[in-house]
Amino acid sequence: MTASDGHKFDPSMLREYDVRGVVGKTLHAEDAHALGRAFGTMVRRSGGQRVAVGRDGRLSSPELADALVKGIRATGCDVLRIGRGPTPMLYFTVYNQKTDAGIMVTGSHNPPDYNGFKMLNAGKSVFGEAIQELGKIAENGDFEVGAGGLDDIDIEERYVDRLVEELDVDVAKPMTIVWDCGNGAAGDVVRRLTEKLPGTHHLLFDEIDGNFPNHHPDPTVEANLVDLKAAVAKHNADWGVAFDGDGDRIGVVDGQGRVLWGDQLLQIYAADVLERVPGGAIIADVKASQTLFDEVTRLGGKAIMWKTGHSLIKTKMIEEKAPIAGEMSGHIFFAERYYGYDDATYAAVRLYRILVQSAKSLDAWRDAMPVAVNTPETRIECPDDRKFALIEEVRDRLAGTDAEVDGIDGVRVKSDDGWWLLRASNTQPAIVARCEAADDAGLERLKAQVTAQLQKSGLQSDDFFAPGGGH
Repeated sequence: MTASDGHKFDPSMLREYDVRGVVGKTLHAEDAHALGRAFGTMVRRSGGQRVAVGRDGRLSSPELADALVKGIRATGCDVLRIGRGPTPMLYFTVYNQKTDAGIMVTGSHNPPDYNGFKMLNAGKSVFGEAIQELGKIAENGDFEVGAGGLDDIDIEERYVDRLVEELDVDVAKPMTIVWDCGNGAAGDVVRRLTEKLPGTHHLLFDEIDGNFPNHHPDPTVEANLVDLKAAVAKHNADWGVAFDGDGDRIGVVDGQGRVLWGDQLLQIYAADVLERVPGGAIIADVKASQTLFDEVTRLGGKAIMWKTGHSLIKTKMIEEKAPIAGEMSGHIFFAERYYGYDDATYAAVRLYRILVQSAKSLDAWRDAMPVAVNTPETRIECPDDRKFALIEEVRDRLAGTDAEVDGIDGVRVKSDDGWWLLRASNTQPAIVARCEAADDAGLERLKAQVTAQLQKSGLQSDDFFAPGGGH
């Protein structure tokens, strides 16, 4: 070990569950190199040696990945480089090749000028205090020193074959499915996958392009699903699926073009899993509908509400030995039959498996779900240095009332009308709001409560839930 000139990251880069910045402004190749040295140091000090490295299709990813690899190798760690692909393929590599750690260069669902890093070490996500520790190692120049090796591996075919294995049932009635890759990193994998799956498959925007020329790769925004809905109608498809920029978040529409959000998909997956794992824990984040938690309980499962964030959910899954978990944002995590990480392409194949065994179409599944009136996940602009303090102000004001508050992640307030949520985004300068009620009148009352709280904390809008109201 040696001390050398330190490197200080822009404070906005060190997020709760990944490292992320704006390329050319808060994130440069020098940052990637320093992160590689800090991460390699962390791996070495935890007894590891081999690190898998992958990258998404963003224009900045090759340069950042090269700098990252050099930094990791400078600590004496050996790098197994998989090249371009979705984040779940990097996770798969860690398990399949039994590496000690893995790091993915990806900007996920953020705009094209963003990029960042998602990390695994010793079988667990690197997040929270561990990410802050990486910042301290870099700032102090407290790096391990060595000369690690470099191997390149083409893992894509093995990964695709593992996805195909999941459809291990008789497909008597192959389906017609539309796959919208959004020009993201899942494109090549989806192309190879659909060539091996039964049924008729129509691909949209499967050419990987870091400019995202057709639509933004974020399936949680319904406006980004317009092309998918149109293609499902055109081809009379059974359903359609969309992916985010790095392929770890899923969006789904049924044959009628209706969106099934993350908590609705989790109802379908949970019903299937609980047949094999009676009484199993099903975890969902605080943004999920109460109807999901009620349905899991009805099915005999243990419904657990937890903090939003892929690293936080994965950690809770290990603690609870949960077979499955999910988020409103479309991260679905499968430990039963899989490895416990979020993989949107796997989730799509898993949905196919359920549907070909079910007497119900996806439309029928959607029709049978309990009815609730809710807002979409609404993002309200709020500076990074203000958003957490604002949530604490809301929490303090509610402490002096008879409100029923769940403070596990932000504030989720339950009332006779339903519930509303305010929490600080861990990835963007924003407050996230959501409301759910039994009817429209109740929803309006909940929205008014949220609006009043935000106005008391100095945000200006008469309707934060109107299109553009959060800006």
